[in-house]
Amino acid sequence: MPEGLDPVEAGRKLHEHGHGDDEPAAGRDADKTAERHSRILQTGEALLLALVTIAAAWAGFAAAKWGTASQVDIAQSSTLRNLATRADLESTFEAWFTAFLLGSKQKEAIAIRRFRPDFRAAFDAWMATNPLHNPKAPPGPTYMPQYSLPQQATANALDAEASVKFARGTRDGVISDDYIRITVFLAAVLFLVGIGSTFKLHQIRYGLITFGTVLLIVAVVLIFHEPGLPG
Repeated sequence: MPEGLDPVEAGRKLHEHGHGDDEPAAGRDADKTAERHSRILQTGEALLLALVTIAAAWAGFAAAKWGTASQVDIAQSSTLRNLATRADLESTFEAWFTAFLLGSKQKEAIAIRRFRPDFRAAFDAWMATNPLHNPKAPPGPTYMPQYSLPQQATANALDAEASVKFARGTRDGVISDDYIRITVFLAAVLFLVGIGSTFKLHQIRYGLITFGTVLLIVAVVLIFHEPGLPG
């Protein structure tokens, strides 16, 4: 009698064969999903790196330009202050006073000849008050009503311009500092993208890309709120 096929054994064989087909299919689907996530993550990280690099380059360049502008304005302010002081002191009669203390009439005459006409008028009026013997005499020609200083207007103008330059230099320095702070945000994005590639879990890398994108948006908004390059 020919040996027949055991129904139980046949069922087991069919069951094993069916599972053998399902497992490779499930594995292939998982590999495709992982590959798709990997491509998305790599594309997102590359795009984020490109945008951050451009933004960081612009912010760093702007910070350097504003820093230079600040230094130039403050240096010009210092120069104008010196010119203002020089113009303000140009009409002193220290040369005459020194000659007077030395008792040199010749040097006194030379100093008097070098006085400007308007200062000479104030000097003569002051000498008429007998300052050597009159304790109520004004301290010097500059205290006389006849005294006028043509350079005073120039000195005041230079001083005002120096104040404007200094204020502008201070503002330029603040703008430079703001751009430097923006580069810190962008550096944080680079750090997040850099460490993200070390993680195997896609969820962590997605989270880091999202957080980096938020920081990039904040940095770009801050850049647009700052003035452009100095003129």
